[in-house]
Amino acid sequence: MKLKRFVEGEFGHVRLRGEISGYKRAVSGHVYLALKDDSAVIDAVIWKGAASALPFTPQDGIEVIATGKLTTYPGRSKYQIVIDRMELAGEGALMALLDKLKAKLAAEGLFDPQRKKPLPFLPRTIGVVTSPTGAVIRDILHRLADRFPSHVLVWPVAVQGDGAAAQIARAVRGFDAIAPGGPVPRPDLVIVARGGGSIEDLWAFNEEAVVRAIANCSIPIISAVGHETDTSLSDFAADLRAPTPSAAAEIAVPVRLDLIATVAGYAQRSERCVQRYHERARERLDALVRVMPRREALLGPQRQRADDLGARLDRALEVRVMRGRAQLDRIGAVLRPAMLDRQLASGRDRLTRTVQLLEAVNPSGLLKRGYVLVQARGGGVVTSAAQARSAAALTLHFGDGSVDARVERAAAKPYEKPKVDQPSLL
Repeated sequence: MKLKRFVEGEFGHVRLRGEISGYKRAVSGHVYLALKDDSAVIDAVIWKGAASALPFTPQDGIEVIATGKLTTYPGRSKYQIVIDRMELAGEGALMALLDKLKAKLAAEGLFDPQRKKPLPFLPRTIGVVTSPTGAVIRDILHRLADRFPSHVLVWPVAVQGDGAAAQIARAVRGFDAIAPGGPVPRPDLVIVARGGGSIEDLWAFNEEAVVRAIANCSIPIISAVGHETDTSLSDFAADLRAPTPSAAAEIAVPVRLDLIATVAGYAQRSERCVQRYHERARERLDALVRVMPRREALLGPQRQRADDLGARLDRALEVRVMRGRAQLDRIGAVLRPAMLDRQLASGRDRLTRTVQLLEAVNPSGLLKRGYVLVQARGGGVVTSAAQARSAAALTLHFGDGSVDARVERAAAKPYEKPKVDQPSLL
C-alpha cells in the first residue's frame, strides 16, 4: 500500500504515447490493454464509463496518446495506468485505423453498389441528421427553399466529440423506425450532413456504428460530410455521396421553376401536336371531298328512276281498277235473286237429311225403341254372352235409366235378331 500511495502521489496524471496491444473488452464493459513502444510496455485499464466516451474504438496495432493516472495492481505486483482519455496519435494512426475498418466493412458487403437504393425524384419529406446550429442546416434549408420547398425534419445531433457517433447512428435508426401514415411523416429521403474539418473532426462519421446504421437504413440516404475533398466511410455506405451539404440539397430535389417550364413545354408540344393532327385530318378530308362525286351526280339517276316508277305505278293502278270493275260487273250479272233462292233451298234440304240420319243412328234413340246397353260392373261394354257369363255383375242401360243385374249360369240360347224397320236415308 505504501508503494501504491508513493507511485500515485509522485506521478499523478501522466500522458503516454504507444501502440495498443492485447486489447480486450470484458463483459463488465471495462477495457484492458497494454501500451508499448520500442523499449517498454505497461498495462492499462479503461473503466466502463471512460471506455464508452472514447471517440473511437481501440484496436491492436493503433498508436495512441493516453492520459491517465499511474498506479499499481497488488494482485499481480505490477504497474499500470488507469486511462481517462485516449486519442489517436496523429493522422497516420487514424488512416491506419480507417483503412482497417474500411476493409472489414467492405468484406461484409456494406459498400456493395448493388445495395444502393435509387433516390426519389421528388421527396415530399426530407430528414436531415446534423447539428441544429451552424451553417450546414441553414445552407440545406436555403437551397431547398430556392429549388423546391419541401417538408424538412431535422434530427439534431452532435457531429464531433464524445458520443457523436452514437447520436448519429441513433438518429438514422430513428428516421427509419417512423411508421408510414403516423403523426410524424416518414421521410422519403435522409441527408446526413456535416461541414468540413480535419480527419479528427470527421471521425464520428467513420465509426462502425454510424456506417452500419446508414447501410441498413431502408430509406435512401445522401451523405454530405465535409468538403469535396473529404471522404468518410459514411460516404461509401450511403446510397449517394454529395460533395457538400448544399450540393446534397440540390441533389435531393429538382428545380421547381424548371419543372414548371418543362410541364408548360409539354403542354405546348401537346397542343401543337393536336393542332397538326387536326390540320392533317382536315387536309385528308378536303382531299376526299374533292375526289368524291357530288350529291346531284349520285342522287340524280335515283331520282329519275323514282319518277319513272311512280308514273308506271299510276298507270298500273288504273289498269288494275279497270280490271276489277269489269270482274265485279260479271259477277254481279250472275248473282240474281232467283239463283240465290235456289241455292238456299238446296242447302236447307241437305241439312234436313243430315239431321234425320244423325237421329237414326243416335244410341239414345235405339234404347228408347227397346234396345239395352250392357256394361260390366267394373266398366266396359259387354258385346257377347260369353263376356256376360264371365262377368260377376252387370249394369243394364235402358232408355229411361239403368239397372244392376247379377249373372246366373244358364244354358246359352241362340240369339234371334228382332225385326225392326230400317231408317231410310234421305
